[in-house]
Amino acid sequence: MDVDRVDSVSVVVPIYNEVENLPLLYNALNDVLTKFDREYEMILVDDGSQDGSKAVLRELAAKDSHVKVIELRANFGQSAAMSAGIQAASCDVVVTLDGDLQNDPTDIPMMIAKIEEGYDLVHGWRKNRQDALVNRKLPSKAANWLISRTTGFPVHDLGCTLKAIRREVAQEIELYGEMHRFIPILAHWRGAKCAEVVTKHHARRFGESKYGISRVTRVLLDLITVKYFIQYLVSPMKLFGFVGLMCLALGGLSGAATIFLKMFHEFDMTGNPLLLLSVFSTMVGGQFLAVGMLGELGSRMYYEVRGRQPYAVRHMLNFDQHISIEENRNVRSAA
Repeated sequence: MDVDRVDSVSVVVPIYNEVENLPLLYNALNDVLTKFDREYEMILVDDGSQDGSKAVLRELAAKDSHVKVIELRANFGQSAAMSAGIQAASCDVVVTLDGDLQNDPTDIPMMIAKIEEGYDLVHGWRKNRQDALVNRKLPSKAANWLISRTTGFPVHDLGCTLKAIRREVAQEIELYGEMHRFIPILAHWRGAKCAEVVTKHHARRFGESKYGISRVTRVLLDLITVKYFIQYLVSPMKLFGFVGLMCLALGGLSGAATIFLKMFHEFDMTGNPLLLLSVFSTMVGGQFLAVGMLGELGSRMYYEVRGRQPYAVRHMLNFDQHISIEENRNVRSAA
């Protein structure tokens, strides 16, 4: 059997106060998926809605066994809701999309076909985006340019929720805060083969957008976190140690300059700002080195305590599919 063949699809939709959109969303998804030659499930995650969405979701689940509902106890945010749906998915590929009808379910077959070409993740590009220019489109373009330049990951529209991801890739990505928009970058960091495709986009028909220009600051802070994760998580000393050595070098040069001025120009050391710079830089350099060592310890705890590894396996041949790499290593050691 072709390893790239997709036999089943899990559609994960975070829901927050979308009571008017839910029947239309279900009909649109149902129309596409019932005609699609794949097994499927719809995982609708209620993220603490207060507008009656929960009752509509229960009605949909009662009349269609393909609909699976997860009700969160409070509004934990889109990343948390998406993570809950992804972890509950059981099909070959996980498709994520918004519940506001702006993403078009008719793009799903096209994205699955792209996955079958050998990609691990396919993310949408809302090339003809139907949103407000100042509040949504311009900040998004600026953010995508900055993210692309900072991470080295070529992308036009990282904020598009419509994505298709192989389940084993999706379920090993840990989503905290508002990291859902960085899923392609986090997957790429773990060795996933990613592709971007142009998708359709519609104006919101009901309800109000949960996003605005105020999210720019949060995106920038998340970008710093992602940059650290993809480049320095495995070895934090490369970042903190480098900064520490630069500070120590600056302190050494400042100290040497202070002594030179004292010996050859009789410059008063106590009034020389270079002496203060030397002491300050040396102290800061030592602190950065200490932070780097603590970071190294934390990194090892992250991988060992959680049973994670700093690598990802694409295929394993002639292994029992139910045995892990660690279990297989223990079996060979015992032999």
